[in-house]
Amino acid sequence: MIRPIRVTGRRVVAATRLRLVSGGADRGANPVELAVVMPAILLLLFGSIQVAAWFLARSTAMHAAQSGVNAQRVHQAPAGAGVERGNAFLAAAGDWLAKPELSCASTATEVTCTVTGKSISVVPGVHLTVSQTAHGTVERWTTAGNP
Repeated sequence: MIRPIRVTGRRVVAATRLRLVSGGADRGANPVELAVVMPAILLLLFGSIQVAAWFLARSTAMHAAQSGVNAQRVHQAPAGAGVERGNAFLAAAGDWLAKPELSCASTATEVTCTVTGKSISVVPGVHLTVSQTAHGTVERWTTAGNP
């Protein structure tokens, strides 16, 4: 006949303590694994933040260029109106775009504004260049047959 083993509360607590205290062969493995994996995790984290900052800088440059085109393409707009409006937008937009340079060129029928600069850097040593260009037609009076 098989007798059931009677387990008391003290034996369970003692066995559990023994297992937790001794730790076995894997004791201390978690901190080592974390030390190995943490640089990769931090690189991914800061890399994704850097990519987001680059996209925000591109968006800021595009909106500044479009703002410059919209100001310069108005009928009989004064020279430099596009650069002035684009620089005002860049000043109001914040520092997503470092060292921005805005240039506008216009002909009798077309306006082109280009914004170049660098996105802010989160990862040391990474300096991503941003360049965005916007085009538009100049508002002008034409005859009915000629565009």
